[in-house]
Amino acid sequence: MSRIRARLDVVGVALVTLAFAAPPLAAADPAPPSGSASASAPAVTVEEARLDQAVPQEILRRSGFDTVAPRFAEALQGASSYRQAERAVVRHGSRLWDRAVDRAQGRGPARGDLSRDDDRPLYWARLGMTRELHAWQPEFGLTGTERARLLDRLERSSRGQDSMNLPAGKGIKRIVMTGFDPFTLDRDIRISNPSGATALALDGTWIRTADGPARIETAVFPVRWQDFADGTVEQTLRSPLPKADLFTTVSQGRVGRIDIERTNGAWRGGFGDNENVSRTETVPVSDPASQPQWTTTTLPYQAIVAASTGRFPVYDNTTVTEIPAGGRDPVVRPDGPTAGSTARAGGGGNYLSNEIAYRATLLRDRLGLTIPGGHVHTPVLQFGAGNTTEITDPEFVQNRLDIIAQVREIIRVAADSTA
Repeated sequence: MSRIRARLDVVGVALVTLAFAAPPLAAADPAPPSGSASASAPAVTVEEARLDQAVPQEILRRSGFDTVAPRFAEALQGASSYRQAERAVVRHGSRLWDRAVDRAQGRGPARGDLSRDDDRPLYWARLGMTRELHAWQPEFGLTGTERARLLDRLERSSRGQDSMNLPAGKGIKRIVMTGFDPFTLDRDIRISNPSGATALALDGTWIRTADGPARIETAVFPVRWQDFADGTVEQTLRSPLPKADLFTTVSQGRVGRIDIERTNGAWRGGFGDNENVSRTETVPVSDPASQPQWTTTTLPYQAIVAASTGRFPVYDNTTVTEIPAGGRDPVVRPDGPTAGSTARAGGGGNYLSNEIAYRATLLRDRLGLTIPGGHVHTPVLQFGAGNTTEITDPEFVQNRLDIIAQVREIIRVAADSTA
């Protein structure tokens, strides 16, 4: 029962059934000791290994992002010290994020025939870069700790996590929005994530609200349990949230609908991540002694549900799965958790979308903020009927564009309602 709600974050009921039937996935091989010198190149990660398949190569080629990793490798080879390498990593990581944002927002040449709204070139190009960095063996030597630090700088800079610069000044609102990488790639490697595409489309943009202009700053997060346990969400959001007037974490959810998730749970349900790693445990956070089982949205969900925001119906989702106080077995509660219960799934399930919502709203509460914030689940991004092999089609593109436009409108309604 604890994994039932994970279906909100997978594509289709069949995949959930597979998750029940399959044994728990093994964790990835441990990294070398953090202080040791790198005598040989570490093996590629599970994510990086998928790069050699035909679909990722086609996506990179048809977007013009196939040159990103080779140019990055050249920059690494030209570095004669750790400091030079770090500068190259941040420069190329930031350049990749900016290029993906520019492409999504219609600036500069498209460099390929894939639609500009596509988030997949960013994902696969970044993996090409991390694979180059994993394999790089500089003459000056690189310890495990130093390589990990470079990988972290690359991840953060290429995801927009270190560039969420909300403008100062009066008369404007400041909005934070986050998305995710594609996931469930072993089921269908063609998958795109509309939340990541929305983040690219909205980063640095302005919207007009009833109270004046509002600036949106975005970032994209990995679909990996370990990154979340290492604090990537808190590290990214701790600085911008106190400056923000509104925030929303966004991910892909159910087919044909949008959910405003009312409640988030402190439980990991074990579904495999992009590294094929499974985690079934309480969400690991700092100061676990004060950790609540549940956190709650402060988004104006009633106003959002009532508004006409786009083609997909929008729901106020109040269902959770809990172990009642004094009980042993999970129970589905359609109207939210009961007093003293233990979380087994929030409204957004018990996968990483629930976890980012839990972490962001817990951070809001621990910082003593009263700003509106919570989670939006988009519809599953579907290909056109009968398309089981092509990486894109007109219906696929239109579905993604419609989701992007509707999330943008939901954010505008939320900003209007909290004037």
